[in-house]
Amino acid sequence: MRLRICAAALAAVALPLLGQDPSKPTSSPGAASAPIAAAPSPAPASPLLSEWKTPFGMPPFDAIRPEHFVPAFDEGIAQRKREVAAIDANPDPPTFANTIEALENGGELLARVSTVFFALTGAETNDDLQAIARKVSPRLSALRDDVFLDEALFARVKAVRERRSTLGLKPVQAKLLEETWKEFVRGGANLPPEKKARFREINQELSTLGLKFSDNLLKETNGYRLVLENKEDLAGLPPAVVEAAADAARREKLDGKWLFTLQAPSIWPFLTYSERRELRKQLLTAYVTRCDHGDALDNKAILARMAALRAERAQLLGYRTHADFVLEENMAKTPAGVYGLLDRLWKPALGVAKEEAAALQESIRASGGTFALEPWDWRFYAEKVRKARYDLDDGALRPYFPLDRVREGAFLVAHRLYGITFTERTDLPKYHPEVRTFEVKDADGTHLAVYTVDYHPRPGKRGGAWCGRLRGTWVKDGVDVRPIVTNVTNFTRPTADAPALLSLEEVETLFHEFGHALAGILSRVPYRSLASVPRDFVELPSQIMENWALEPEVLAVYARHWKTGEPIPAELVEKIRKAATFDQGFATVEYLSAALLDMDWHTLAEPKEPDATAFEKASMARMGMPREIVVRYRSPYFNHVFGPGGGYSAGYYSYIWSEVLDSDAFALFKEKGLFDPATAASFRKEILEKGGTEEAMVLYKRFRGREPSVEPLLVKRGLAAIPAAPPSQPPAGSM
Repeated sequence: MRLRICAAALAAVALPLLGQDPSKPTSSPGAASAPIAAAPSPAPASPLLSEWKTPFGMPPFDAIRPEHFVPAFDEGIAQRKREVAAIDANPDPPTFANTIEALENGGELLARVSTVFFALTGAETNDDLQAIARKVSPRLSALRDDVFLDEALFARVKAVRERRSTLGLKPVQAKLLEETWKEFVRGGANLPPEKKARFREINQELSTLGLKFSDNLLKETNGYRLVLENKEDLAGLPPAVVEAAADAARREKLDGKWLFTLQAPSIWPFLTYSERRELRKQLLTAYVTRCDHGDALDNKAILARMAALRAERAQLLGYRTHADFVLEENMAKTPAGVYGLLDRLWKPALGVAKEEAAALQESIRASGGTFALEPWDWRFYAEKVRKARYDLDDGALRPYFPLDRVREGAFLVAHRLYGITFTERTDLPKYHPEVRTFEVKDADGTHLAVYTVDYHPRPGKRGGAWCGRLRGTWVKDGVDVRPIVTNVTNFTRPTADAPALLSLEEVETLFHEFGHALAGILSRVPYRSLASVPRDFVELPSQIMENWALEPEVLAVYARHWKTGEPIPAELVEKIRKAATFDQGFATVEYLSAALLDMDWHTLAEPKEPDATAFEKASMARMGMPREIVVRYRSPYFNHVFGPGGGYSAGYYSYIWSEVLDSDAFALFKEKGLFDPATAASFRKEILEKGGTEEAMVLYKRFRGREPSVEPLLVKRGLAAIPAAPPSQPPAGSM
């Protein structure tokens, strides 16, 4: 089982203080120095500025055009400034209602425009939208700065907080007050004027650099094509992979040829099955050198500048490093806590990876090869060894995983756990014909959410898989506003002869992203800001869902042959189980090296721009990275941490941190029953519904009855040689 990595997670809604991209957590402080002045209100004709009469308030995608966005952003920003100016000018003494709630409940127009825009720039972008993003992102950064460094506004927030013990606030109100206060302080509200000015400069520059980084990566990824003209070059590739490559070629008017790209459904099967070693080398080299060619799309100078700016900004706030600033808000709390867990896993994972490398080298020798194992050989020979040891072939599994049935399997798990149902709606607007939309209802038939899926790669879609929102959830004027939740992936496409047949890894990814979606669908929070959870807690709902995907009881229901309808044979299920920990040394080292690289970049103690190549090389040498394995994300294409918003900066470790939580939590389901009603009800109530209304560890302990144990993770990954912490202790001694 490989660790699922989603490009963006459902970590936050559109925070009303900021009016920023709702798919990304807030880790960048802002700056301003004077009360916000009201701005004039333009009124261009735009569907973004009028109330949507569509079912469930779905965005009217068929009416929205790129030219509508800038006027809508301008009006949303102006409206937000007017709202803040009204709070500043209120002659009444500051109260929770007229200051904290007034601030929280504003920004609705800007949030609505932002959710639509950033959803499109991720899933269906084009040159026009990218140009708009470059134009509006600095404006959104400036608005954030304006809000957080508005001295009159901060004085009102401060006055309310100082009287908090006398206000009789409910716990959730006290939580909102504290989070609002922290956002202001972390946003630079306590800085002297000269440092506030520098803060603003840093935020403006970072907002531009992150977009440039991501744009370069999308262009570089889309720009590479491996076109094969000779059938001999297809040696070893399964028929489904060959047909998919032929379909891709036909779409590019390359009839009679085969096209392979750097998109996941294309590159990874090729590296796994192709017998053409030089072509495997060519394809992987293109992948791992993206944005690292010294040309106009090179990202090294950009990322080095971003790391230096983040370090400088953190130190302006009084933190030693950017990681210290970020982790203060996470469960890990400190860089030492993160390194503690990663280091504890690294040594045994490295040992297992070396054993795996030796087995692959032996496979090379057994097949007559005289060369040393290289990164472009690993997947190819790992597949040979896996098939020899377990008689398990991914090609034999795919026919049992047609995309629609896998999705229905995820729906079935959610229904059995939480009683919810999914009904497809074909009458709702969507941004692309491939999008499918479902209404979600609770067990009593009441409306819970709208859920959309967008599964296949396109040139306008960035790589990876993620969950986002077109609308969050909160209580407005006493009415429970329900969310519109999105899943976007890059799965194998259907061919002329077969539906989309998923790999085992894609099956787990579908369940993973669906887990994020469930956290949004079931969320019940009174304030939009409190839907956000710590970065190292946000992956718990997604990663725990993966566990159900391959349980025999669940597979027996949804895993059926796409032609015959026959259920997956019990012997295949048993082979999956036996092979579950195969190649886990590789998977863990590949992931941990990226997490360590992220931490190294963001524990820079001096705000200087290092040479990116030398820095990465030193980082890999320090951790003892094996020559035969490439870090999952090299710095020039590490979009998780250097893309817009930098949501995973000093946070990429969170997948493994959350895996400790999900493994420990799922152990309770295994103990009580996969679909035990009481356990499911507790997980829904304490984890999925609460969002950030309480501290993450408090919620987890309320569900589990204790702090998490690392032991279930070690067993699942086949790394149980690591000395386990006592069950009462957190994974890294700092959770």
